[in-house]
Amino acid sequence: MANALVSIQIIPKTPGGADVIPYVDRAIDVIEEAGVKYLVGPLETTMEGELDVLLDVVKRMNAAMIEMGCPNVISQMKIYYNPTGASIDRLIEKYR
Repeated sequence: MANALVSIQIIPKTPGGADVIPYVDRAIDVIEEAGVKYLVGPLETTMEGELDVLLDVVKRMNAAMIEMGCPNVISQMKIYYNPTGASIDRLIEKYR
């Protein structure tokens, strides 16, 4: 069972002021490639899994932005850690 939820908002400084959406799409691709459960929201994406794995995904997301030509990137994160279990579904079930 997962022990953490990590919500992340990637804010890349895009080359030449380019539209940020392709960069955000790439960041979400990194999550998809990692194979962790995730939920895309309008302002942030929440991942579910083991904390160490999720933090590594965040590192890869930031690296992907640099590889795309961004000189820098801001990552705003929220971390919910519960050694006995963390679940996106459990936290939002009463709203669905």
